[in-house]
This record gives sequence, structure tokens and C-alpha cells, in this order.
Amino acid sequence: MLKIRHAILVLGMLLSPVAPADDVSVSIGIGTPHASIGIRIGDYPRLVAVPGYPVYYAPRLHANYFFYDGLYWIFAADRWYASYWYDGPWSYVSPVAVPVYLLRVPVRYYRHPPPYFRGWRADAPPRWGYHWGPEWERRRSGWDRWDHRAVPPLAPLPAYQRRYAGADYPRQIERQRALHQQHYRYQPREAVVRQHYQQRPSPQPPRPYVQDRRPPPQSGPYPGESRQQREYREQREYRDQRERRDQQTQRAPRSDGPQGRPNDGRGRDQARGRGRDD
Repeated sequence: MLKIRHAILVLGMLLSPVAPADDVSVSIGIGTPHASIGIRIGDYPRLVAVPGYPVYYAPRLHANYFFYDGLYWIFAADRWYASYWYDGPWSYVSPVAVPVYLLRVPVRYYRHPPPYFRGWRADAPPRWGYHWGPEWERRRSGWDRWDHRAVPPLAPLPAYQRRYAGADYPRQIERQRALHQQHYRYQPREAVVRQHYQQRPSPQPPRPYVQDRRPPPQSGPYPGESRQQREYREQREYRDQRERRDQQTQRAPRSDGPQGRPNDGRGRDQARGRGRDD
């Protein structure tokens, strides 16, 4: 009986329809420091333009996979990576250097969103300022404000890479660069993309960028609280915490001289002078 079941199972697998080439499987593994990020794609992925943005995304990949300004981009394990070949190798990109049009892509186009995306508006960009903290927000001020009528055009896809898959995929950096220069004439706009074209991949940063994350809310969620009410409350709590921290910094005693009093050079000399005069 077990043999019959096994035969039926094998026959069903053989007769089942084969998934199309675009439905490739993706495995993302972040190794220990100095180890590369592994992204295995069976074939060139299907890329679709994000409406209203100069960015492509891969709807059939279980990954946050994009193409922008001549580079492939992936957001994995809370880090951004880039490559000019669709299957890597990948270079780490600091959050302060990620192009703004990538940051502006709405949440719904992240096919493998991290848990903290939950509850955020699907038609709005991720709340990067809330996640990466006030220092990042200060350095990237205005990233979420732009003229939607002045969006740059889409960069052409490196369609020549469709011919390279599986064992034919070039893994050597020099070979990739030679093929790319031969077949892809697009000139990128972004400075970080131009820099990436000129350097070798750096799989991992020495340490994470994030040093000053926004603190978690002190209260809630409250029963019956709507999403808009929760977001407003979290922003208000964060603003109050930041104001209290600034006030504490302003009230901190100065340490220029003894006991926190400014040292103007007269303290001990005046005391000694009074002693001699008396």
C-alpha cells in the first residue's frame, strides 16, 4: 500500500505543471561579519515599473528587490545592498546614501516587508525617519517631499543579462564589469551609483549605521485606537521625549571650572590676594 502511495505521489509530481521562469525562488542569507550576502536567483527576474516612480520592482520574488538608476537594489535584514548584476555580488549602502527615490517607494511594493512595516500605510513610503532616528532624519531632511510632476525617467534595464543564468552567470567582478561596459551605455544620475561602478563590492559594513534609533512609544496601543490616532500619539510622544532631552541638555551644569562654575581665572588669585591684604 505504501509503495502504491509513493508511486502516485511521484507520478503527480511529474505531471504537475512547471512554474514559469519568472517565478524564481530567492534565498537571502546574512552571514557573520566579513561574509557575503547570498542571493540565489534561478533566472533574470521579471521587473515591473512602480507607477509614478523611476523604480522597478520584482513582483514575483519573495524579496524587497528593485532596479533604479542602473543598479539592482535589495533591502534585506534592515540594510540596503546594490549590484549592477541581477544576482550580485552585492555591496552594502549606508542609509544616509540610499537614493531618495528608492526611499519613496510605497510600502506595498516591498514583497518581503520587515515586521515593523506592519500597520504602515501601503500607499505611502516606509517611515524611515521613525525607524532610523532623528540623526538620519536631520541628514536626509526633505526626502519625503518632492514634485510628482518632475520625476526623472526610468533607466533602461540591462536586458543583455537575460543571456547569463545558472552556470553561465559571471561571478568574477572583472568579467561582470567588462560585460557591463560593453553592453550597457546608460550614464547614472546618482553620485552613489557612479561611485558603486568604480569600486569593488563590500558585502558587509564593519558595524551597523544606526546609533540613535527613535525610542519606542511609552504607552498603548489603546483599545479602539485607530491607526491615525496611534501614529499621531507616537509622534507626539517622541516629540515630547526629544524636547525633554533638549531641556536637560540646556540645564546641565557647565564644567569649565570648579563645581561647574565658569573659570574666569580669578577664583584662587582673588582668594590669595584677600589673604595677603588682611
